[in-house]
Amino acid sequence: MGAKPVLLVDGSGYNPPPLAVVVAIAMPEPAKLNPRQHTAVRHLDGPLLVLAGAGSGKTRVITQKIAYLIKECGLEPRRIAAVTFTNKAAREMKARVGALLGGKDARGLKISTFHTLGLNIVRREHTALGYRPGFSIFDAEDSGGLLRELMRKQFGGDDSQAQNILWQISRWKSKLIDPKQAVQEADADAAHVIAAALYGEYQRYLKAYNALDFDDLIYQPVQLFRHHPEILEAWQNRIRYLLVDEYQDTNASQYQMVRALVGVRGALTVVGDDDQSIYAWRGAEPENLALLQQDFPTLKVIKLEQNYRSMGRILKAANQLISHNPHVFEKKLWSEMGYGDPLRAIQLRNDEHEAEAVVSEILSHKFKHRSDYRDYAILYRGNHQARLFEKALREQRIPYFLSGGTSFFAYSEVKDMMAYLRLLVNPDDDAAFLRVVNTPRREIGPATVEKLAEYAGGRGVSLFTACFELGLTQHLPERAATRLREFTEWLVDLGDRGQRGDPIAAVTDMIRGTNYESWLRDNAKDEKTAERRMQNVWELLAWMQRVYEPKAGDSQQISEDKTLADLVAHMSLMDILERGEEEQRADCVHLLTLHAAKGLEFPHVFLVGMEEELLPHRVSMDEDGLEEERRLCYVGITRAQRSLTFTMAAKRKRGGELLAREPSRFLAELPQDDLVWEGVGRQVDPQQRQERGQAHLANLRNFLAPT
Repeated sequence: MGAKPVLLVDGSGYNPPPLAVVVAIAMPEPAKLNPRQHTAVRHLDGPLLVLAGAGSGKTRVITQKIAYLIKECGLEPRRIAAVTFTNKAAREMKARVGALLGGKDARGLKISTFHTLGLNIVRREHTALGYRPGFSIFDAEDSGGLLRELMRKQFGGDDSQAQNILWQISRWKSKLIDPKQAVQEADADAAHVIAAALYGEYQRYLKAYNALDFDDLIYQPVQLFRHHPEILEAWQNRIRYLLVDEYQDTNASQYQMVRALVGVRGALTVVGDDDQSIYAWRGAEPENLALLQQDFPTLKVIKLEQNYRSMGRILKAANQLISHNPHVFEKKLWSEMGYGDPLRAIQLRNDEHEAEAVVSEILSHKFKHRSDYRDYAILYRGNHQARLFEKALREQRIPYFLSGGTSFFAYSEVKDMMAYLRLLVNPDDDAAFLRVVNTPRREIGPATVEKLAEYAGGRGVSLFTACFELGLTQHLPERAATRLREFTEWLVDLGDRGQRGDPIAAVTDMIRGTNYESWLRDNAKDEKTAERRMQNVWELLAWMQRVYEPKAGDSQQISEDKTLADLVAHMSLMDILERGEEEQRADCVHLLTLHAAKGLEFPHVFLVGMEEELLPHRVSMDEDGLEEERRLCYVGITRAQRSLTFTMAAKRKRGGELLAREPSRFLAELPQDDLVWEGVGRQVDPQQRQERGQAHLANLRNFLAPT
């Protein structure tokens, strides 16, 4: 969503409509499950681990099992929960289950991300956790702003390490380490000591703001279950069967949530692949697969090894590469799709030549095979590698989609509206207050806000609450205090109307009451920009209405409880989860990192930058890091369906200097009989040269042809 504009052949910019509700298309399930899939779907005698290799139909197993539980076993849909890691995956699962159930009622079925499940738990149990209704969810920007403010107070303005400390707090939460434990376990490293001290303050301020950060959506429910067994028992009765997708990506807190919800009943199916665990940097612990055997002695393991995606030669390379990693469970992918063409390894003179050669290869292959641009993907280790490929694609007028573009929720006008909404349901949200108190301008300047903050801090109240106190007039000129009071009274009135009456009407009045459109026109560089930004605001409102008043069959729903607070919490979570989940709509070449490519597949894949210090990356050369880098390469290989090409540069620019590079060690770990080396120091096939020339000429003719 909100993807970076795709460059079309005519040179114009194309930007998909922001925040369009994308409904996953329910693909018809194959007529028959293979024997192992069949066994996995029908296994109900205790916990089950489905060790699902790449392209082996893991999503099919989960969706078929949900349908089996409802249609054949008579389990009520509201007693089933399935969790995964992205909204996109959850939407696809919902659509597939809906198609399998046909007309059977599936109301109450919970298919969501881990964090959405956590949000639902917090919403129901907020009182036990010490939160008030209408709590806010802080995104990374909000959390970073709060932490920087705490650091400025304690260290006199030095907040240079705020991001590192925020990451450390996130790691502690993912491991279920509370502030007291963090202080006790902080080693001699000064940064850890400072982070541990700030962790407690950070949590206290979050609670004062009636807010949770993203990690709290897992951390808080687990702590709740630990200290309130009666609440845990109620949730265990509410969720009678739990299914977990991408289990290898769970961290310690997510695993403990799963373990708590399942309890002694063991009504659990998890699907995962330790060979695709590539998120250690965000806390994923593939060893959770081994923990399952310890915590659930009756665990049954079923391996899915038949691949429905790739040719045999590609799978042989993937198997041989990953065999160099240690395994808790051994498996070997195989396919009935044929052996396929040899894999190619092309070494180019330098990084610019690499980009030009890959684009030339795409043009030639497309011309020869009459394929579409969408059939091609360029995968790389780091985002910085994309620039040269973008340049080469632009020069050839080839449309492309760059993963990792700007999220719809990241546009400043959308963030402004979201801050207003957060403030309507949670007046104690100081981060939201600071963003909008003078946006659009209300003649409430920085000096006024600074004095307001000093007064609120001394009184121990939120900025919003301080605006109503008579004592504020002793610290501010009467005119400034009056403006603040008028602003907050207006918001109180809107909030009351939104909670009691029609929330959409209240939000519409809020947008108009701010004169936001006039402010955009006064501040935008041109009329077109102002219109585009205001269109984003109205699209946000339209999307809210679709979610708040869903039509029959609409996959975008919040819950049975339809309050403005619920809607805002839902939107805040989507803001965080959907950044980077852009939908690819056009016929274009895909450029994306290996991390972003997980879960996707393409007929023809170019795995570029296959060099030492790039893949494997230079900061991951220790033993543990090398294993994850190998898994990352494995993920890249298994994205390819029909053809796979590796490229590398003999020299690469770094710091303005061309430095010699060595081919990646992972290339030496591939079956050499299946690998054809080309490029630097090797003779070029004259027929290949002729085909590339014809392809470039055809592309030029298409560009010059009249429309």
